[in-house]
Amino acid sequence: MRGQMFTVVFGAVRSRTPQALMVLILAALPAVAAAAAPWYGLAVGSRAAAADVAVAPAVQRVLSTSRPGALNGDPRGALADFGDTLRTLLPLAGATPVLGLRQPMIYSPQSGRGAASRFAAAYRDGFCSHVRLTGACPAAAGDAAISRDVARRIPLAVGDEFLVRATAFNAPVRFRVVGVYDLLDPSGPYWSAKLYGANGELDPFFTTLDSFRAPELGKPTFGGDLEVPASLLRGDDGYNLSAVLRAAVPRLTAERISLSDQTGPLLDTVRRDRATILRGVLVALGQLIVLGWFAVALAGRYTSRDRRSDTGLLKLRGNTRFSMLRLALGQHLVPLFGAAVAGLPIGFLAAWLLAGRLPVASEVGPALLLSAAGVAAVLLGGLVVLAAVDAAVLRLPVATLLLRFASRRRGWRGDVADLAVLAVAAFAVYQARSSGPDSGLGIVAPALVALALALLLARALRWFADRAGAGAVRRGRLRFGLTAVQVSRQPGTDRVFALIVVAVAMFALAVGGVAAGREARADRSEIELGATRVLTVQATTRTQLEYAVRAADPGGRQAMAAVVDLGTNPPVLAVDSARLAAVASWRPEYGAETALTGATAAARLPAALPPITGTSLTLRVGSDRGVAAPLYAILQNEATGAPVRVTFEVPGRGEQTVSAPVAGCDTGPGCRLVRWQLVTPPGPDGESVAGTVTLKSLAQQDPPGQILGAAELADATRWYTDFRGVALAVSTTRSGLTMVPESREGLVPGDKVYVTDAPLPLPIVLAGAQPADWHFDDASSYRFGPNQTPVQVVGTADVLPVLGVEGVLVDLDATRRIAADAEMGGTFQVWLAPDAPPSIVDRLGTAGLKVVADDSTAVRAAQLAQQGRSVTARFGLFTVALGLLLAAVLVAVAAAVEREPYLAQLRALRVQGLPRRTAEVAGSAGTAGLIVTGLIGGVAAALVARPIAGVLPPPFADGWRVIPPPPALGAGALALAALIALAALAVAAALAVLPLLRRLRGTGPRGGAR
Repeated sequence: MRGQMFTVVFGAVRSRTPQALMVLILAALPAVAAAAAPWYGLAVGSRAAAADVAVAPAVQRVLSTSRPGALNGDPRGALADFGDTLRTLLPLAGATPVLGLRQPMIYSPQSGRGAASRFAAAYRDGFCSHVRLTGACPAAAGDAAISRDVARRIPLAVGDEFLVRATAFNAPVRFRVVGVYDLLDPSGPYWSAKLYGANGELDPFFTTLDSFRAPELGKPTFGGDLEVPASLLRGDDGYNLSAVLRAAVPRLTAERISLSDQTGPLLDTVRRDRATILRGVLVALGQLIVLGWFAVALAGRYTSRDRRSDTGLLKLRGNTRFSMLRLALGQHLVPLFGAAVAGLPIGFLAAWLLAGRLPVASEVGPALLLSAAGVAAVLLGGLVVLAAVDAAVLRLPVATLLLRFASRRRGWRGDVADLAVLAVAAFAVYQARSSGPDSGLGIVAPALVALALALLLARALRWFADRAGAGAVRRGRLRFGLTAVQVSRQPGTDRVFALIVVAVAMFALAVGGVAAGREARADRSEIELGATRVLTVQATTRTQLEYAVRAADPGGRQAMAAVVDLGTNPPVLAVDSARLAAVASWRPEYGAETALTGATAAARLPAALPPITGTSLTLRVGSDRGVAAPLYAILQNEATGAPVRVTFEVPGRGEQTVSAPVAGCDTGPGCRLVRWQLVTPPGPDGESVAGTVTLKSLAQQDPPGQILGAAELADATRWYTDFRGVALAVSTTRSGLTMVPESREGLVPGDKVYVTDAPLPLPIVLAGAQPADWHFDDASSYRFGPNQTPVQVVGTADVLPVLGVEGVLVDLDATRRIAADAEMGGTFQVWLAPDAPPSIVDRLGTAGLKVVADDSTAVRAAQLAQQGRSVTARFGLFTVALGLLLAAVLVAVAAAVEREPYLAQLRALRVQGLPRRTAEVAGSAGTAGLIVTGLIGGVAAALVARPIAGVLPPPFADGWRVIPPPPALGAGALALAALIALAALAVAAALAVLPLLRRLRGTGPRGGAR
C-alpha cells in the first residue's frame, strides 16, 4: 500500500512538473536565506567585534596592574619577579606585560627655577621608542628625560641638573636632563596607564633602572600593563575575558596587586554588536520567511486548481479527507525536499560571498547545525501552509470541486485579516515613534506599513479594474477593457499585487538604507580625518614638520602639515592654512573655507627680517644700569625648529659693540630671530638693578649682513612683550629699541621682547561654545605659546575636521612662530590631497619625516562598515532581493496557471472576430499592468513608510551623531531600486506570457491554425 502511495505521488508530480518546479523555487528562496543566516551572522559577528576593538580607545584594550613594593637594592631583579608573578596570576595568551616603576618625589628648586612640586621618577620598558626626544635617551644612572611641559614650567633644558627628594627631610638625589620628551601617541595603548601620567602633579621624569638603586628611590610602585590581544577581546573560540578576569582578581588581591580593568565598555560593545547582528539577521530572515510562506500559499492556491477535479473524483470514490490530504502533502514533499537540497549549499556559498569569510573554527559546527535547522523550519512551515490550503479545498463539496472555474467570492476572514494587519501596522508605527525603531514591533514597522498600504492599494486596484473594465468593454475599448477584466476576475490577483508592493517597497528601503549608510560612513571618515589620506609622522618640532612638508611639496597642492592637540579644552587643530583649500576635504559644516586663510593673509605684518646664516652676531648696544649682565638673543632654526641661544655680554655703562658666536644657523634656511631676553642681576643690596638697555643694530659675520638696523629697531609694530603679568617696558626711538625691567612687589618682572612675525591677535575659527574665561574682546589662550596669546574669532563652524562639534582651528605657521622654542606638543600629521602621488611619502621621508601611521577615508569607512548595523544592512539587502525574486516568480506562477483558461477565452473571442493584435495586447497587458501598478505602489509604499516609520540609515555602534544622517531613501537609490525591480519582474512576466502569445498567434480568426 505504501509503495502504491509513492507511485501515485511521483506520478502526480511528474504530470504536474511545472507546478512542482514553481513551488520548489518559491520554497528554495527563503531556504537559501535560512541556510545563509547562521554562517553569515557568526562570520560577520567576529568581524564586527574586530572592528569594535580596532576603533576602541586604547584604555579599553589595556589592563593596568600596580603593587607597592621594595627593590632591596636590585631594581632589575625585583621588576623581573613582579613580571613573572603577573604572568602567572593573569595568564592571557599573547599578552606581554610592559613593566615599570614609579617613585613619588619632590622637586627641590635651585637658582629660582620653579617651585617645590611633586615630581615623580619613573622607569618603563620601551620608553624611548614611544616618545619624541629632543636630546638623548637616558642611558646611565642619574640621566633623566623630562616632558616638554616640565621644561617650560620649571624651566629646565638639556644639560641642566635638578634635585629631587623622597620627602622634605630626605637627602636630595641629583639628576641631569639628557632629553626632553613629547609623547608620540598620547592616546595609544602604551600611554593609557594613569600611573605614568601627571595626575595633578608635574609630568614624571623617566630614568634608567640603575637610578633606582639609590635608597631614596627604593620603595616605588610596580606597574604592569597588558594590551589584551584582539582575539581575546573579540571572544574568538568562545573565550570569555570577563570570566577570566573575575577569576584572576582574588589571586591578584592576595598578592597585593591592584587591577584596573576598563575593558568593560568594549566588551559590552562587542556583545551589543553581536546581539545587534543576531537581531538584524533574524528580523531580515523572518520578514523573508513570512513573504516566502505567503508566496508558497498563493502558489499552492493557484496549483490547487489543477488538483480540484482530482480531489472531487477521489471524494466520489469514497476516499477519506485524511488519505486525500496525505496524498496532497506527498506531492508537496518532493519540491520541498528539492528546495532543501538546493538551499543548503547555495545558502552557504551566498553567506561566504556576502561575509567574505567563514566563522572561526569553533563556530563552524554550530553554524552547520543552525543552518540545517533553519532550512528545516522554513520548509516545515511551508508544508503547514500548503496543508492549510489543501485542507480548505478538501472541505468544499464535490460539485464545487468539479467546477472548471472557482468562485471569486471573497470571504469575511480575508477582511478580518486585512483589518488585523492595519491595526498591527499602526501599533508598530506607534512603538517606532515613541520607543525607537529598535523596540518591539518598531523593528518591522516599515514592512508592516508597506503591507498595510499594499492591502489598501490592492482593494483599490480590484475596485478600479471592476468598474473601469466593464465601462471600457461597453464603450468598445476592448484592449483596456479585456485587460482590466482579466485583472478583476483572476482570483488571487490582489494578493500577488500586494506581494509585489511589499517586495518592491522593502527592496527600495533596503537599497536606500545601504546607500545612506555608505554615505554616512564616508561623511564620518571625512570629518574624523579631515583629508582623503592622513599620515601620522614623527618630527622634532612643528617647525621641522612644516618645513619638511613644504620641501616635499613645494607647489602646495599635494600635502599639508597639521597638528592635532586633543588634550586641551577646547581641542586645537593647527593647519598650514595656505594649503587648506587644495588638500583638505572641506564641508559646508566647517563654515567659510576662506575665513582662516583670508584673515591670516590679510594680517599686516612688518617686512620679514633677513635669515641669520652666519657663524657670529655683532650687537651695538648701550646701557646705563651700572652692572654688566648678559643679554640673550633667542633664535630658531627654520628647518629643524631647534632653539639657538646667543649670549651677549652687555657692559654696565656706555655704548659698545659686542660679538657672540652662533652655532646651528649656517646650514639650510638659517635661523630667525625669535626674541630678546634681558637678564637683570641683583645689586649689592639684593634689589634688582634699574636702568635701560638700548639695542642699536645687529649684524652677522661669515657671511656678513645687516639683520637689524635703526629703522627696524625703531619700528614699534615689530616688537611686543608679554600680554599678562609684569611685562618688560619697551620703547622705540631713533636711538633704537630700549628695554627697561619693571618691578612690582610679589611679582616676577618680565624679561622678554618678541619679534612680531605672526598675526596678533591670533585669528581662529571656533566651533562650540566660547570658553568661559573669555570676556568680551579679551579672548586669549595658553595653547599657542609659552604665555597667554590673544586670539580673535574670525569665523565660526558647526563642526571642525578631526575635532567635531567643539574646538579651535588655527594657522600652524602662526602658532609655531608664536610658540618658538616652547614646543606645544600634539600629534603631527601630514594631510594628502586626493590626487597626491604615491611618491609623496618617499619625499616626506627624504625631508626627514618618519611615517608611523597611514590612514585614509576609504580605510576608515571600511572599518565602520564592519560594525553590526552595517553588516546586518547588507544581509537585509540580500533577503529583500530574494523577496523581490519571490514576487517575480509568483508573477510567473500566476501567469502560467491562468494561461490555459485565458487562452481559451481569447480564442473564443478571436472566433467572434476579435482582432489578433487586440487579443495579443489583452493577453500580455494584464500581467504587465499588474507589474507596473505593483511597482508604482511599491515605490509609493517606500516613500510613505520611510517618514511614518522613522526609517534612518544604520546608526553607528558608538552613537556618533556629529552631523545629521543622510536621508534613508535618496532619489538615486530609489530610482536604482525601481529599475532593478522592474527588470526582475519584467523578465519573469515575459517568460510566463510568451508561451501564451506564441499559441495565440497560431490561431486564425475562425479558430483554425494559420
